[in-house]
Amino acid sequence: MARRALALFAVMLIGLPASWATEQRQFDYMVNCQGCHLPDGSGNPQRQVPAFPGQLGKFLSVPGGREYLVQVPGSALSGLSDEALAGVLNWMLTTFSPAELPSDFKPYSGHEVHQSRASVPTNVEQVREGLLKLIDRP
Repeated sequence: MARRALALFAVMLIGLPASWATEQRQFDYMVNCQGCHLPDGSGNPQRQVPAFPGQLGKFLSVPGGREYLVQVPGSALSGLSDEALAGVLNWMLTTFSPAELPSDFKPYSGHEVHQSRASVPTNVEQVREGLLKLIDRP
């Protein structure tokens, strides 16, 4: 009886996210990102997890910011293929930060993601701080 209940519970867990996601990239976000960044992208400041809404697209307006979004540990070390990660990043940018995207926004490609993943900086926090200073410049 316990095994049957556990199996039913597992089926429910596996089936639920797929029924909530409206597309594959959203499902990939749910499985790989929302554990820390939450379903609405609001993050968790107490755990130093940044929020995405109104912010994420700003990284594309400064040198190195585009690469950084691929190179953060959650992206670079995810189990997603390069193509899938490109899709998730594009989905996140257009979902959580469309107003901040540069007018010449070019979606990530799998090839670009592959190249950026190959050169992850060892000082990611320092890189982030530098990018945020550039973003905050008038």
